[in-house]
Amino acid sequence: MTETDGWRRLHPLTPVVRGGRLTIALCVVLFPELLAGRRSRPILIELAVVAVLAGLGFVNWLVTRWRIDGDDLRIETGVLRRRSLRFPLTQLQAIDIVRPGLARLFRVAELRLRMGGATGSHARLAYLDEREVEPLRARLLALASGAKHDEAGPAVQAPAGRVLATVPTGRLVASILISDAGVVFEAVLAGLVVGAVLAPSAVSGILGGGAAWVITVAQLVWRRFNQEYRLTVVDVPDGLLVRGGLVALNAETIRPGRVQAVRMVEPFLWRRLGWCRLEVDVAGRQRAEGEGRSDRRSLRAILPVGSRATADELLDHLLPDRPRALSPAPRRALWKSPLRYRMLGWGRTDTVVMTRSGRLRRATNWVPLEKVQSLRRVQGPVQRPLRLASIYVDTAGKTVHAALRDRDVTEADGALEDLVALARTARAPA
Repeated sequence: MTETDGWRRLHPLTPVVRGGRLTIALCVVLFPELLAGRRSRPILIELAVVAVLAGLGFVNWLVTRWRIDGDDLRIETGVLRRRSLRFPLTQLQAIDIVRPGLARLFRVAELRLRMGGATGSHARLAYLDEREVEPLRARLLALASGAKHDEAGPAVQAPAGRVLATVPTGRLVASILISDAGVVFEAVLAGLVVGAVLAPSAVSGILGGGAAWVITVAQLVWRRFNQEYRLTVVDVPDGLLVRGGLVALNAETIRPGRVQAVRMVEPFLWRRLGWCRLEVDVAGRQRAEGEGRSDRRSLRAILPVGSRATADELLDHLLPDRPRALSPAPRRALWKSPLRYRMLGWGRTDTVVMTRSGRLRRATNWVPLEKVQSLRRVQGPVQRPLRLASIYVDTAGKTVHAALRDRDVTEADGALEDLVALARTARAPA
């Protein structure tokens, strides 16, 4: 990469890696034709299309540059429509290092900065030399933490840190097989096999009708395995480093104080084995332009599957002042929520509110009161005659919210008043 007045360019192989699947498909389809010596007109047209796409990719790379300007990251790109983007590092939520399969082949990586705000905009430096991303990540985190531009200097490699949790491959595979998507996949596959055995004459129609379901669910299962393979959580000075992946490697640093909420999910079959899943909600994780479907998620699983003891250790690290006991719902809530009545509960400390719900898929949510954006009191038509009400605690995250469901009206009103005061107090030092 060249450097002029602080401006730097991305790696020269960026257009090839950005092409991704298209690059691989072109190599698979065109190279055998060329090696065979064929010069048909369709091949020449395809080569012309490839040349045009390659030229556009090179121009895009040529007009894209970036630099660190004070406490901001600036990115300029575009030919006809020139864009100059400025990302304040003080609004940084998390930093990801992403290495898709093709990027690993060419030894490059993407640095993705997750910013706060309603649009959840991202700063993407795709792609950089893989030897450069770790020092650059450490430098950006130092600037985000308040260091001066000169003090941050040329950052060195971040320390290894202390490993808090790892996910064994065998346990991950077993958890996927007995998860919702895994059970659906197995049921559909078993149904296809049984149908083919019992009705051999209709086997083509059965396979044709069920193949789409199998492929769709198989993609969900594979995506989860690919993302969570050998996932490791490391305690580093910059926050929590979550890294893992099989084909595409991901390394995300979640800075302290940026977690909007935490959720623990315990599916019915998992509870029999003492397993749970721990996820965090971070503001600004909406999909950005150029990201794949797997990047749409708002949640980050910091423990895809693990024991309650491991989850408690991570919770102690994230929310040391979390509630330890829950208040059950009143008896008459059984009339409104007969299935999940026994699982309803909530608790709070001066800094964290905790709620629990769900019968088959039990979910426990924790929300730091300093992250609360709004509080709502809701009383539906079934709740009014039972003198019940629900309190909803909203955050800047997109998925996890605390809900005090089906509480006595007097208790709900008192909880609402207390939470408003506590949230105001918690935000003041933050």
